[in-house]
Amino acid sequence: MTRLASLAVAPPAIPTPHIEYWQLSPILLVFGVAIAGVLVEAFAPRALRRPLQLGLSLGGLAGAFALTIAVGASSHFAPAKHGHVTAMGTVAVDGPALFIWGTILVLAFVSVLLIAESSDDGSPFVAQAAAVPGSTEEREGLLAGAAHTEIYPLTMFAVSGMLLFPAANDLLTMFVALEVLSLPLYLLCGLARRRRLLSQEAAMKYFLLGAFSSAFFLFGVAMLYGFSGSVNLGAIAAAASANLGSASLLYAGIALLGIGLLFKIGAVPFQAWKPDVYQGAPTPVTALMASCTVVSAFGALMRVFYVAFGQLTWDWRPAMWVVAILTMVVGAVIAITQTDVKRLLAYSSIAHAGFILTGVIAASTLGLSSSLFYLAVYGFTTIGAFAVVTLVRDQTGEAAHLRRWAGLGKRSPLVAGIFAFFLLAFAGIPLTSGFTGKFAVFQAAIAGGALPLVIVGVLSSAVAAFFYVRVIVLMFFSDPAPDGPSVVTPGLFTGTVVAIGALTTLVFGVVPQPLLNLANQAANHLFIR
Repeated sequence: MTRLASLAVAPPAIPTPHIEYWQLSPILLVFGVAIAGVLVEAFAPRALRRPLQLGLSLGGLAGAFALTIAVGASSHFAPAKHGHVTAMGTVAVDGPALFIWGTILVLAFVSVLLIAESSDDGSPFVAQAAAVPGSTEEREGLLAGAAHTEIYPLTMFAVSGMLLFPAANDLLTMFVALEVLSLPLYLLCGLARRRRLLSQEAAMKYFLLGAFSSAFFLFGVAMLYGFSGSVNLGAIAAAASANLGSASLLYAGIALLGIGLLFKIGAVPFQAWKPDVYQGAPTPVTALMASCTVVSAFGALMRVFYVAFGQLTWDWRPAMWVVAILTMVVGAVIAITQTDVKRLLAYSSIAHAGFILTGVIAASTLGLSSSLFYLAVYGFTTIGAFAVVTLVRDQTGEAAHLRRWAGLGKRSPLVAGIFAFFLLAFAGIPLTSGFTGKFAVFQAAIAGGALPLVIVGVLSSAVAAFFYVRVIVLMFFSDPAPDGPSVVTPGLFTGTVVAIGALTTLVFGVVPQPLLNLANQAANHLFIR
């Protein structure tokens, strides 16, 4: 029960009453860029909006990353210190938060490059979101070359919420961050240029199920407030340690809060939204969600369960065991039946969420560091894989059905080879970052006494390898159809994204130690209250 006692540092007796904006500068910069993007939409000439929005977004993300490094190098993170609580005790800036911030900002930068790509047949986003699919207004917008540049401020608002979500030190701030990151994503999911009805259906499903999960989260907050008289994570932990209040309220709060958080990572049985949303959303938005949103949600999950419920490890671990096993098995098994490449990657993401949960369940510093490493390397690989998906097209747009990928290795050996490399990384083949990540979380789980969970994880990985290899065989050992899809020449932005994804997947598979050391350093600075 005291396994996680060392993962939190007790707060000072009297919290500092002022806000140290320097500690929050990465979040404030991204949020400020989002507001500036709204002003650009309102006042800038239409012809200048896209370059201005793109420059603002990329510059803001790069600047926020530089500020994250500067905050991490400040005196608050000397060896004897663990971080800082700011904004009237509502935001904790510590080692894990800074690592997650850096990861989200880099992945968001790469995702914005993919969002900005515009090929010969236009942007992947609809010209006018309010136009009825197939209507005259929609056709007129496409012929006029209208661009939906509101995508950039919406993305930046979502990223600002993603940064605040894993750093929130009280549950109300975490709920606000959850809504700030979710609401723009609901809109972005419905803006696909092609297959508009499917895109709008995905947005509606995501909105409705997201609203239900937010309600569960808020009910959990109410239960925990009734138990401890506070929404502060440290105060909840203190009340739980002292066994104050009603145990029924405490366990109900843990369960309801857990539902809200597990929904965002797509863990079973809260994964139903993920395949539909990944399939219907514009592929660049899917890449953003599959990388940045997952990193942010896992960061919030670990902060809540390591800080607020760190003294209750033996109470929540059994339930988390069940969730992790179901997530790995269901994700791997159902992926075998998929015929749509984006749905296949969605179920792959579900299985990987289960693998990361094995590191979380370890409930140790090693489990924290291995989970952070896994999140970082998986994010790069998944963005690269979705970038490749945008390159394989037919008359209807992206060639989503797997039968259309038959013989792709003969049509375009380079693109098919890179996609095969990403699939091998997902399968955990040695010399890829996927192998290193799985090895790290499984090692942490064994050290934490979760050997049966690791056995299930290894078996699930073997099942998952089957459908990854099936796609590779389909691409290289099948004859291409005469009317098969074409592989478009990647533009500068998409080519950069694919190159970054492939390079990081290889480098962190061959030389993972620098990133592992960074994750270990972040984990050793621990979560603060």
